Amino acid sequence: MVAGPVAPGSGWPEDPASPDTPVAATAGDVRDLAFGAASLGELTARQSVCRACPRLVAWREEVAVVRRKSFRDEQYWGRPIAGWGDPVPSILIVGLAPAAHGGNRTGRVFTGDRSGDFLFASLYRCGLASQPTSVHAGDGQRLLGARVVAVVRCAPPDNKPTPRERDTCAPWLAAELRMVAASMRVIVCLGGFAWQALWPVLSGAGYELPRPRPAFGHGTEVELLTAGRGGALLLGCYHPSQQNTFTGRVTGEMLDAIFMRARARAGMSFPATGRDLLWRGHAK
Repeated sequence: MVAGPVAPGSGWPEDPASPDTPVAATAGDVRDLAFGAASLGELTARQSVCRACPRLVAWREEVAVVRRKSFRDEQYWGRPIAGWGDPVPSILIVGLAPAAHGGNRTGRVFTGDRSGDFLFASLYRCGLASQPTSVHAGDGQRLLGARVVAVVRCAPPDNKPTPRERDTCAPWLAAELRMVAASMRVIVCLGGFAWQALWPVLSGAGYELPRPRPAFGHGTEVELLTAGRGGALLLGCYHPSQQNTFTGRVTGEMLDAIFMRARARAGMSFPATGRDLLWRGHAK
């Protein structure tokens, strides 16, 4: 078992990068490489090797070497987490940042931690994921009509990126939004930090924003318009953090309602499966 971050192209499941993928070392590099990417695959590869924020690079790589005791026999990903899921999504799910021992360990956003357990269980019940759990990249999990991204792509100390780190990372998300805009009909924003960080990114991606800016809230809906293409619905959703789920501020039913609302707005039909019947019984 090798300690430390995974080298690009070394065989990690779902690694989008290769040894030749260009690496961003500054905020200017991030802008140039994000908006210069010719395809979604090229963009995610570039996201996954970024080194533009020294504090985040040092932290994510330290965690990958020291490791949590319960995962001491595992190799950690230790790199930025690229956007993941359907390449032509109807629904885009936006979170804050990967967890130090979740996505930073597994190589996939919301994978391998308690928040992800709660989120993917709901996505599965709502027909947006192929299985109810997500434990590691390459585990067979697929998102169906949905894509998950983070405002900040590296695990931050204490789960708190700085404003400068947020702004440096923003072009990765803005470029990804532009690439999926043609199919995207709904954005589900998980948590207040991601809600606040998303507004300038939306502006940079060509969306016309309402004024005054709507406050974040669970179930808040905002119509986003664009010039020359269809708009999108922005949905606020409490983050499925352990603090929120343990206290009951967020329940499975609350998440299900958000994602079913997203499905309906996106015009996605629900497949007639046993899972559908289970969800309908659960909802009653």
